[in-house]
This record gives sequence, structure tokens and C-alpha cells, in this order.
Amino acid sequence: MNCLLGVDLGTTNVKILAVNTHDWNIIAHTSLPLATLSSQPGYAEQDPEAVWQAVRQGLSEVVIGAKRKQIHIDGVSFSAGMHSLLAVDADGKPLTNALLWSDNRAEPQADELHTTQAALGDDIYAHTGTPIHPMIPLCKLAWFRKNQPDLLKQAAKFISLKEYVWWKLTARYDIDYSIATATGLFDEEKRTWYQPALDFAGIRPEQLSEPQATTFSVVYDHDQPGVAKTALPKGVRLYPGASDGCLANLGAGCIEPGITTITIGTSGAVRQTVNKPQRDPHGRLFCYYLDQRNGTPYYVVGGPSNNGANVLQWLSEKLMQQETETVLAEAETVPAGSDDLLFLPYLHGERAPIWNASARGAYLNVDYRHTRAHFIRAALEGVMFNLLSIEQLLAEQAGPTREIYANGGFAQSTFWVQMMADIFGVPVRLNDSNESSAMGAVLLISDLNAPLEKIAEDVQFGQTFNPDAARHTQYKQVFERWTSALQKQ
Repeated sequence: MNCLLGVDLGTTNVKILAVNTHDWNIIAHTSLPLATLSSQPGYAEQDPEAVWQAVRQGLSEVVIGAKRKQIHIDGVSFSAGMHSLLAVDADGKPLTNALLWSDNRAEPQADELHTTQAALGDDIYAHTGTPIHPMIPLCKLAWFRKNQPDLLKQAAKFISLKEYVWWKLTARYDIDYSIATATGLFDEEKRTWYQPALDFAGIRPEQLSEPQATTFSVVYDHDQPGVAKTALPKGVRLYPGASDGCLANLGAGCIEPGITTITIGTSGAVRQTVNKPQRDPHGRLFCYYLDQRNGTPYYVVGGPSNNGANVLQWLSEKLMQQETETVLAEAETVPAGSDDLLFLPYLHGERAPIWNASARGAYLNVDYRHTRAHFIRAALEGVMFNLLSIEQLLAEQAGPTREIYANGGFAQSTFWVQMMADIFGVPVRLNDSNESSAMGAVLLISDLNAPLEKIAEDVQFGQTFNPDAARHTQYKQVFERWTSALQKQ
């Protein structure tokens, strides 16, 4: 019996799955926590060596689990969060921590591309499909150019966390097209580094990795110079895979038109899969590369939100000081619409749809009748309204949503999932596995010749939630008031 490994480098955990290629059952898995470092407000970093050690330990655990069941590992594919950036020297030694997607120190550089160099910002978005924001490596490099100019000269390479792990396993600097399209430095159509973006960042093309297809492969050989020894068997094929968002679409089975994936973990995202690049006229939606099969390209278009289940965490830990299950149960005691209480969920700034790192949250229409339960429910509804506003932008580019495939930690709450169905007004299907990114990494390499539509047929589903017509009508009215309140901020 054979299996494939899917490695997902997330913000809070490294997750690794061993998946049986016969029936798609998970035969071994592990999840190892990662720490985020914040030396000052707006900074969010990770130690790249700590990430590598987590990957190494996780591979050992999963490989041992597969061996116990006498299952052979055929290949390993990688998923990773987008927008991380670190510098390494000529020997591959990190010169910096990895700046994460949530690091906002480059806000002045993003503002520059929105104001004094707006024409350049628009041009970069048109070529790369990456909205201009402090999170993207383009802006982070420009921050280094201004604040640590010697680093740009000293660094041999600027890479992501996935590229660092890949270098450890292969002694090669490669970057898959998917992660590359999220840097703001990569020409999506020509699939090469975009020189005007590099000029703004202040770096040379040779300081970046070699772009490769998402199904490009290297044979693992720990006897080769520079390759780290791990529990992986010699000769197993390694595939760079793609970004977590793109692979979450594949892992969720979201390939056909009209199917929208919504993921709510710590943050959130709304995505559809399309066959040609899409651009929002105002630069509010991303468009990232996923794969190409038999001449057909696949892109994932959508918008990310900084504010997802972390809002529930904030409610539970900071305001209510209760377990999340207790907090969610309390929210169910008040009616849909929270008796006119509204919440703008921007506790961590925001990406889509407003792309404002300085945005902040707010409760509106507070009056004497509102209880603690109202504040909880309004916050959960606010998260959903923000995602709905992203979906409406997406519908203008990729077509309306007829069904949602949902995944992420929020799916553990049937109350919150039903709220999604009622607010969006379409059926919501839960994926059988919440590890959609890692599963997508496996599916990507499961059959290199089959179209992704065919591969997506193997995705397993759980419960379906249908919208309540009366609550949907009510929520449409509440959403109009919420949108009007947002526009006044």
C-alpha cells in the first residue's frame, strides 16, 4: 500500500498528513505548534530554524506511523502560508527572522504605492495579481531598503519559509509559481520576476529563487551535499506544491464555477477557482496561480480577511473570560441581527475588502437593551458580513455563488456555520476534513495528468447546512445597515 504526504506550513502549526492513495483515508498525521514573535507593535515574525525543526520532527512522526502500517511513501507535497520573507547568507544561514503575512511594519511603503507612486502600484497589481498591502514581500523588501539598506547588499537570497524548508531538503533555491504570485514581484502571465517591482524593492533577480511549476519535483537524497537528513526515505519525490489558499480550494473540491470556498481559521478567506487571470478594477482581490493541466491553467481569485476565529478568541479570552463553547452557546440566546447591534470586526486591521492596515473594530448602535450575548452574536455576525462583502466583490469578477464549501476551525460550531448559510443565502457544505490545505497538497500530486476537476471528485464531504429563508431576508436588511455603517467610518 502506498501513501502521499501533505505538509502544511501554517501560521500557528505545522501539519503533516499521510494519505492513503487508494481510499483517501488519513493513515497518520501530526500537528506541531509554532510561536509568533512580536518585538514591537505591528511586528510578527517566526524563527525559520524553529519552523524547520517542527517540519523535521513532524516528518519523523508521520513516517514512523506509515512504517508501522507497512505503507510506502511515494511523494511529499508542500502547502504554506503566503507572504513570509527572510534573508539568508551565501551558506543559507538566516540573517533575519521570517516576517509573516501579519507583519505591518511596511505600511509606509504600501502607502507610497497607493499615493505618490500610485501609477506604479496599479501597474504592479495588473502584472502580479497581488493587492498592494504591507503584508506582501514587495513592501517588506522596500522597508528593508529604507531601514536596513546593508541587508539588501549582504543577503544572498530573500526567500519564504517554504523556500527555506525546501532548501534544507534539496539544497536548492526554488519557488513555486503559486507562492511567487503572492509576492508582488512576479509577472503572473510571463511567469518570471517583474523588473519594475524588483526596482521598487531594491533587489536583483539573482537574490530570488528560481520559479518552478507547482508539480516540479526533486528526488530526495540526504547523501547529497547540503541536504539535511530526515526520516524521509531516500529516493522519495519532493514537490514544492502551492500556497495554502490555493491548495485549500483544491482540498475543498472547489474547482467548478459557482462554487465558493470560505475558510475561517485564525483569519478568513473567500475564494473561487477560475481558468484565466482576474483583476478587480480597484485592486481589492488577489489572483494567484494554482496549476496547469493539459494546457488548462487554474487560478484562485478571492480576498483574505485578517479577522476570523481570532475575533471569537478575543471575545472568549479578553471580554468574556469563558471557554469558546460557552461563549457560542450564549450567542444563540439572542435573535438574528442582534437587535440592531452592529460590529465592524477589524481588530487586526484588514485586508479585503477595504485593504486598510490601520482599520479598527467598533460596536455601533449600542443601547440599554443589549446584553453580553448581543455583543457576542453581533461580533460573529460582523465577521460573516465582512466575508459577504468580499464574496460580493468576487461575484462581480467570477460569477455568483450557488454553493459554499466551508472549512476551518469555525466549522466545529454548527451555530456559526448555520449563520453563514442564513447570511449568504446558499447551501453550505462542510468538508469531511478541515485540513484542506494539506489535503490539497496531496491531491495536487495524486495524478499529474488528470484535470483538477476530476481530482476534486475525490474530496469527501460532511454535513450540508441550508439557509433559513426568513432569517436570510432579515440578514439582508441588517447587512445593508452594516455596509452603510462601514462606509461612514
